[in-house]
Amino acid sequence: MKNWICLFFLSLLFINCGQKQETKTITTIELKELLAKEKIQLVDVRTSKEIAQGSIKSALFVNYFNADFSTKAANQLNKEKPVYLFCRTGNRSGKAAKILQKQGFDVVNVIGGYTKWKTEN
Repeated sequence: MKNWICLFFLSLLFINCGQKQETKTITTIELKELLAKEKIQLVDVRTSKEIAQGSIKSALFVNYFNADFSTKAANQLNKEKPVYLFCRTGNRSGKAAKILQKQGFDVVNVIGGYTKWKTEN
């Protein structure tokens, strides 16, 4: 009986671990190389005030703090292609990545965000 109980709890553990989806990441240097090679779905999730201080030319803008963030993003993006997200430092874009992953998007978070991009480019 004890073996069955242990087996039951172990199976629950593996089921729960399998459901967690890791977010892929990319550095700003890798992003620069990728942008030089091809057109990608790059999304800036910062506020308009932050964007006014500088941005990456080819990025779409969808403010993470807007109540309809997930709807606006989904309407502008193609699920057949990866979506690269960035914010100021990488925190918000990580949260945005989880939202879009739940909607079926293949998401890549840019580590360090625009702050890192600006110092390296």
